[in-house]
Order: sequence, then C-alpha cells, then structure tokens
Amino acid sequence: MDNLILFDDPAIRGSLLPFTFTRPIADIRVGILNISEKWEKYSDLKAGYHTQDYLSGKFPKIDFPALMVNGAICPDIELWNQITQLKTNQSLWSQNMLIACYSEQPSLFQPEQAKKNEAIQYESDFISIQKTWNIFQHNAAELLKDFELITSGRSPIGISDPHTIVYNPSQVFVEEGAKIKAAVLNAEGGPIYLGKNSEVQEGALIRGPFALCEGSTVNMGAKLRGDTTVGPFSKVGGEISNSVIFGFSNKGHDGFLGNAVIGEWCNLGADTNTSNLKNNYAPVKVWDYTRGGFSNTGLQFCGLMMGDHSKCGINTMFNTGTVVGVGANVFGDGFPRNFIPSFSWGGASGFSTFQVKKFEEVAMAVMNRRGKVYDQIEKEIIQKVFELTRHYRIWDKEV
Repeated sequence: MDNLILFDDPAIRGSLLPFTFTRPIADIRVGILNISEKWEKYSDLKAGYHTQDYLSGKFPKIDFPALMVNGAICPDIELWNQITQLKTNQSLWSQNMLIACYSEQPSLFQPEQAKKNEAIQYESDFISIQKTWNIFQHNAAELLKDFELITSGRSPIGISDPHTIVYNPSQVFVEEGAKIKAAVLNAEGGPIYLGKNSEVQEGALIRGPFALCEGSTVNMGAKLRGDTTVGPFSKVGGEISNSVIFGFSNKGHDGFLGNAVIGEWCNLGADTNTSNLKNNYAPVKVWDYTRGGFSNTGLQFCGLMMGDHSKCGINTMFNTGTVVGVGANVFGDGFPRNFIPSFSWGGASGFSTFQVKKFEEVAMAVMNRRGKVYDQIEKEIIQKVFELTRHYRIWDKEV
C-alpha cells in the first residue's frame, strides 16, 4: 500500500462548518491528534487529502491510485485491520456511510462511485465526527485512544519538581522539554499528556483526561477539568471543561469555557465567559449551515463553536450554543447573537463587516508572533471563505 487519501464526505462536511471552511474534515483535532495524524500512525503512511479545490494548496491531493478513507472517521486497530484486507474491487461501509475503498483516479473520486464495488458491511462500532459538537462529545474517548497510541512502549521524562502533586502517576506522560512547577495533576479519572516543550505554571489544577500539546502553556492558577485538549502553541488560563482548542489560540485569562470547540489563531479576551447550559435545562440548539437555521443538538451541555482567526474582547459573554464563523471580531457589552457570521465586526449593539484588508493586517501580526507567515496560500483561502460567507452578512445588503 503506497498512498492514503482522506476524503471529505459531502454528506458530512457542511455540518462541520465553520471549522471546515478552512480545513479538510481530517484536519480536525479530537483527542490529542488530528484525525489525519491518527490515520498516519495506524497506517505508517503520509496522508493526502481529497477536499475542496480552494484548500488543496495547503492540503495537497495525491493523483495516484490510493486507498480512500473517510476523513470523518477516527481509526482504531480493529477498523484498520479490516481496511487492510480490502481488495481493489471492494469497498467498506457502515450502513450508508462509505468507510474506505481503492480509487485509480483520486482527483476524480466521489463516494457514490464506490457503490459499484463489492460492498462489505463493517459491523463493529467506531467514532466518527459528523457534527461540530461531536468534537468535544468524543474527545475523552479519543484522548484515551491517542494516549495509548502515542505513549505505548515509551518512557516519560518524569516530573522532578518537588512541589508538584501527582495522582496516579502511571497515567501521566511528560514529553521532552516540558516544564511543571507547583501544580496538581490528577490522572485518577483519565490520562494526562504534556507535550514537548509545554509548560504548566504554578498553582494550576489539572484533571484527566487532558492533553496539552507541543509548545502550549497552562497559566498560573488555571482550573482545567477533564476531557479537554489544548492544541499546539496555545495558552490557556481560567476554567476550562470538556473543550477542544485546535492550536495556535489563546484563552489566557480568567473566565469559563465549557463544552466548546475553538479553531486556530483565535483569542478570547480577559474574563470571556461562555454559557454551556440553558437556564431551563432544555436541549441546546446551534446554527446549522446545511439548513440555514438552528438545529437541536439533543445535548443539555453545549457551549461555543468558534472558527479560525476569530477574536473576542474583554468581558465578552457568549450565550449557550453560540456559533462564531471565521475571522470575526466580537466585542462590547451584552450577549451577541447566537450565530455570528464570518468576518463580523461588533457585538450585541450590531455588526459591520471586517473587511479582508483589515483582517489581513491582524492575521499577519498574530501569525508573525508565532513564527508563521500569512502567505499567498492562506490569503487565497481567506478570500474564498470571505466570498462563500458573504450572504450571511445581512447588514451589507441593508446598506
């Protein structure tokens, strides 16, 4: 087997917006790793992507015969073993969802084509990410799987700080370069993973399952409950529960974030608070891009969904189940609306459009601080997303 391609299932991709405006489904982080990184570890192959054309410059396709795998599915060893037994004229399904098949022309691949093959039904359970809230909903289970995948057969560097208290140390894995000072790490409820060159500062309280990825920091006095992942090169503080931060984002100050998903290059201002439970305890509804309206999640707890490059000012309050698109800048007192379109500028008192030129000034400054470049590829993606989301900015039509 030479090539692995993770494809965007068209029946799923729209339900994962705003996160899939700027990435393939398989680039979503759930557990410790991105979905693509999981597949690469199971297959020992470098993954390519079959996604939207405007994303292909950043997430390249492969134009050779390849194993096509649904990028919304999180792998496990039983599923991978079943996939490796597929022959060229066979496809693996879970009811009506295509799991995997071979394709001679990946660039022209459509999942419907696999129905021409001999269909094999996969009878076991697996985790798939089909709705935005599935990301935090399945994070604990994926974190446990990833912890075993990453740490099996390896030895952690250990914790030498005499003022750090560790409960169930066998479930705490510390990578090279990580620093911990006077913290409490409780892994009795699940593993704790501290990535390469990460930092846990004084007075931090952490309960597993929890992952702090490479180069990220837990600030002083933070209270991090279980089922939480902090992606690479991020900073977190305050109180966080059952949330996933993709990477390169900051929630460095006090304030609560719960049952939430935060994209890349986001910043939550000091004392930002997010509601994850309605006052009447009713199921939470969130904006559904596929419907153009709100859908019932069926969940009692569901907080903030924030797309890449969005920011909010100090003391921002987000209502239960708020969805913020890409490149929004939210500020001001009061609760803003529950759906904030991409490239919005404002808050409860109203919005205007955060024009691309102004957005790029901010993006360049933010990315430069992390040693990254807002290059032509990023620029073209942002311009495309701006156009794709134009119709949501209804105030532009009112002018």
